[in-house]
Amino acid sequence: MTPAEIEHYLAEASTMILTTIGPDGVPDPVGMWFVLRDGDIWMRTYGASQKAVNIARDPRVAVLVESGESYAELRGVQLTGVMEPVTDEDIICDIAVQLLVKYEGLALEYVEAAREAYRSKAPKQVALRLRPERTVSWDHRKLIPSS
Repeated sequence: MTPAEIEHYLAEASTMILTTIGPDGVPDPVGMWFVLRDGDIWMRTYGASQKAVNIARDPRVAVLVESGESYAELRGVQLTGVMEPVTDEDIICDIAVQLLVKYEGLALEYVEAAREAYRSKAPKQVALRLRPERTVSWDHRKLIPSS
């Protein structure tokens, strides 16, 4: 996929699989909601979650979005890099609200109120920022010659 196709694909995607390295060295994959912000992937989670603990110990991660029912429809993007935990409560609230807009359909007129309502939860949360270092993509739909 081209960079523009990758950006569009990720913007339209629902769940991303985040893979961290577990305490035993085994990959630990988990489905996550995410948003794109200034070219980076952002998520949020509880600071005490296993994924947050894994990232604090070893910030190297891989994320995957894939789709398609048949071989000829398979598409996907894999990004690897270092995940940065962010504890700034304003950023955590911003990411939480962006997730509410994307996944729950929060109307834009309620964004500010939702941001303030989320503030009480922010101290137990962490925002996760991935600045992709490597991107691999595929689109099997391009393998079929057009008539």
